[in-house]
Amino acid sequence: MQELLKEIRNCDVCQEHLPLGPRPIIEAVKDSKIILISQAPGRVVHQSGVAWKDQSGKKLREWLDVGEETFYDPANFAILPMGFCYPGKGKTGDLPPRKECAPLWHHQVFKQLENVKLKILIGSYASNYYLPKSKHENLTEKVSNFEEFLPEFLPLPHPSPVNRFWRMKKPWFEKEMVPKIQQRIAEILK
Repeated sequence: MQELLKEIRNCDVCQEHLPLGPRPIIEAVKDSKIILISQAPGRVVHQSGVAWKDQSGKKLREWLDVGEETFYDPANFAILPMGFCYPGKGKTGDLPPRKECAPLWHHQVFKQLENVKLKILIGSYASNYYLPKSKHENLTEKVSNFEEFLPEFLPLPHPSPVNRFWRMKKPWFEKEMVPKIQQRIAEILK
């Protein structure tokens, strides 16, 4: 696993498309229990080199009801974005994750993992990639019907501050679903 992570961290396949250059962000060990499959690192994470060390990560840890020590233990949570590097700024947030990463690396990482209990799909890019044949057309429908995808997948909205309006319009998510999600996470991590 460490050799594979080293190879991924040295990847420069799409460097000409990255405004800040390549800095692949990934964390995993063979025993990782939960895989966080997200969009792509933001600028703050690119600069720090620490996944989810931003406002989105703070909200995600709140939803999962875990502290930083638990969250950053790769035996608990592996970090596997759809795009490993910061893709640049778009009109209403960051650009979409680069399309090269997931097909190139995800299957190789999954082959190394021996103890996965849950894959959390964070945002529409991850949900569309891993649930392409779902009868639920959009992320909101996938999230509200999350139990259909268990025990393998758990679709979530992206916890970015940019998505605060989604959460405001859908109070059922934090009121009804987050407690169920927290219970599932606690069962896996105990």
